[in-house]
Amino acid sequence: MIKNYMFEYGETTVSVPVDESDVIGELKGKKIPTIADEDLCAVLYETLDHPIGALPLCDSIKPNMKVALVVSDITRFWMRQDKVIPHLINYLLDTCHVQVENITIVIATGTHRGGDEAEMRMIVTDHVYDTVKVENHDCQAPDLVYIGTTDYDNAILVNHTVATADYVICLGAATHHVMAGYGGGRKSILPGVSGIATIMRNHALSLDPKQFATNPAIGCGKLKGNPIHEDMVQAASFLKNLFMVNLVCNAEMELSYIFSGHFVKAWEKACDIVDEIYRLPIKEKADVIVASCGGYPKDESLYQGTKTVDNIISGIKDGGTLVLLMEARNGGGSPDYFDWSRYLVHGGFEETLRNHFTVGGYIFFLNCEQAKKINIYLYTKAADKEIPLMGIHVYHDMDKLLADAKISGKKTYIVPNGATVIPVLEEKENA
Repeated sequence: MIKNYMFEYGETTVSVPVDESDVIGELKGKKIPTIADEDLCAVLYETLDHPIGALPLCDSIKPNMKVALVVSDITRFWMRQDKVIPHLINYLLDTCHVQVENITIVIATGTHRGGDEAEMRMIVTDHVYDTVKVENHDCQAPDLVYIGTTDYDNAILVNHTVATADYVICLGAATHHVMAGYGGGRKSILPGVSGIATIMRNHALSLDPKQFATNPAIGCGKLKGNPIHEDMVQAASFLKNLFMVNLVCNAEMELSYIFSGHFVKAWEKACDIVDEIYRLPIKEKADVIVASCGGYPKDESLYQGTKTVDNIISGIKDGGTLVLLMEARNGGGSPDYFDWSRYLVHGGFEETLRNHFTVGGYIFFLNCEQAKKINIYLYTKAADKEIPLMGIHVYHDMDKLLADAKISGKKTYIVPNGATVIPVLEEKENA
């Protein structure tokens, strides 16, 4: 029997007819309770008073210390740190008795543009913006400070306010990350408040040094031996008095956990919970996955939306088919994403990406890699002519897409929100 499965698409929904007899499972993130707004202050304060692997925050911070609070930029607004920041500032002022003029909030833009006043107010709230100094990080600022060189020969240059603070607190969210294994934690420092050369040196470790391919040591959930992660951890370790507040959201992007304390130990606990929420065991890989990114803003561009491919490709057989619903109203998204298509036509991709690495270029390359491994049928509003060059089949008509994809009679998973699900093949017990 044909069933119409509904998927979020931009700010609307799209129906996809699939034979129920072909569907071997619907993969959704686990249902996890949220922290109610009225309980948030008490939960946060408890983690600050009893942190993981560190002294209570107020036992470490002295009232006369200069404190830098590093928070994520507008591209991470989904984690709703705006609900946490006012309580964290109140804790520093009222419980730790830090002088307000000694607190600076630094927005960790990485290589992103700095937000205007309206964006900064959205991130930290109006009251905090009017009370505490707030500044954007600039990865090309002339006053970046050198704090050390990692074992990967990466000279770590970081934001001046952060480098010269007596105490640094980072607020971020742990989630899976296709390059660093997991987001959050040490990423607040590198790339968050690092210089452009430091960031590019780190991210260039995404490429296999022996061939033009993704480094097999990196990937979602990979930490041991992951050079990007190890470089980030060592960079963060160069800072004195570093404390992390790690948020974890459930599959509905609602705040569910807070883990505060040591910049590695507390973050690793958050990563464990991320695995519990998002990693879903499967008994077999499918021939087909029909998936949505979860709607806007997760599908606002290919740069953002293809994170769904990163997540769910593990549930598809090599040579299998992905039917992906992604509005992509902003096309490629990152300014230099589609710029790299020229190298598919004219050559020189490897040499250019290795010598002039950009994150947008790597994501573009990764998507091309993925399109060689599986057949990607993309239902989208994006009209960019570069997409077919990547090996991705582009459609604006669902009936035409399904006719060409030929998914009937094939084992299929339905994934309503591919941004929050990672299929993990169960290991079969030895006979």
